[in-house]
Amino acid sequence: MRRLTGLAVVLALAVLVKQWGTGSSAVGGSAALGIGFALIAAVLVGGLAERLRLPRLTGYLALGLFCGPFFANLITQGMARELRLLNGLAVTLIALVAGLEMNVAQLRPRLRAIGIVGGTTIGIVWAVLFAAIWLAWPYFGIDTGGSLILRTAVIGVMATLVASFSPTITIAVMAEARARGPLTELTIAVVVVGDLIVILLISLFVQLARWDTGGPAGEPVGPVVVLAWEIVGSLAFGAALGAVFAAYLAHIGREVTLALLGLCALLSETSVPLHLDPVLAALAAGLVVENVAPPRGDALKEAVERGSLPVLIVFFAAAGASLDVGALAASGLLALGLALLRTGAIWAGAGLGVRAAGITPQISSLVWLGLVSQAGVTLGLATIVAREFPSWGGPVHTLVLALTALHVLVGPVLFRAALARAGEIGRMDAAAEPAVMPAR
Repeated sequence: MRRLTGLAVVLALAVLVKQWGTGSSAVGGSAALGIGFALIAAVLVGGLAERLRLPRLTGYLALGLFCGPFFANLITQGMARELRLLNGLAVTLIALVAGLEMNVAQLRPRLRAIGIVGGTTIGIVWAVLFAAIWLAWPYFGIDTGGSLILRTAVIGVMATLVASFSPTITIAVMAEARARGPLTELTIAVVVVGDLIVILLISLFVQLARWDTGGPAGEPVGPVVVLAWEIVGSLAFGAALGAVFAAYLAHIGREVTLALLGLCALLSETSVPLHLDPVLAALAAGLVVENVAPPRGDALKEAVERGSLPVLIVFFAAAGASLDVGALAASGLLALGLALLRTGAIWAGAGLGVRAAGITPQISSLVWLGLVSQAGVTLGLATIVAREFPSWGGPVHTLVLALTALHVLVGPVLFRAALARAGEIGRMDAAAEPAVMPAR
């Protein structure tokens, strides 16, 4: 009751400040107001969500959606746009957490199982979606000028975007729940493998579309070089920064939280101009820190927990405010049908993959629940496609916005429920168990 009362007071104050500040650039429409409001209200909403046994980040998303421009408009479009400036910092911070949870010595015996589960799941989901979109092509209203090659490229892009997972959301749920165990480790590995496959497939189909439409011409390097730079270059860049940070932890080790946020800002701001993937770079940095300086790696995990909460609150509140309800309404039954088909394909693909890998039945029935979410990487790729191919990229972008709005609200709830059933919530500080044991 106290949280509800406090939330009502905060909302009332936000309404008053916004009304008083109408017409002023300093009050009522600034990012500072949005950040302050999001931090206070989201803490209250997150506590209420936890009482309902929902992820806190679901509360943050719901708050952003309710207070965003599509409903109460307490967080205006301009404020949401400015708040999204923290997206890069939050995404790299979350990916760094994933790297810190991946110990090479523990993962080495299970790499084959992880590859089988990840490859089988994304392969089946992609194939099902490609076939479904091909058969339902007339309902999408996209004109490819009668070109079979361009139609194949567009459907390939659509199937890849819809099939993609969300390392950001999955890792955030895990970090918030302080989860550790077989299910957590396998799910993180699968979403990372899926992220690599998605980047590869998107690049290939975009190159096919460019070839068919004749642009852009005169590129100095070929698609294979571009892919190699984006994937291998990202991992190498992140590993180098991770090695430097590990040396800092070993020889200095002061103000770790501040240094951590500086590392994430550096990864975020330098990856884009270098045409690197900040998620892969941050993942590699965390992986190096965990395996090069493991004693200090534990201290770093504590610093992550202290420094990440404000960033994650603003990130997910801004994401909720940016959810395009209009796109969801416009796509309607088409988006809902694809969402249901995708979820069913994930369930079937993950089930087949874990059985082929010989993983214990207790884990096999829960893995798919951690793969439903979609978020930042999917939206980023869809935006790039829409910018380069406005004739057909615009409708694809609208559809992806609608699907993301569905999956980002449902996915975290499903994954937290799976972690609860597996008994892995609150075990991050406990000694890790053997992660993916074959069935006996």
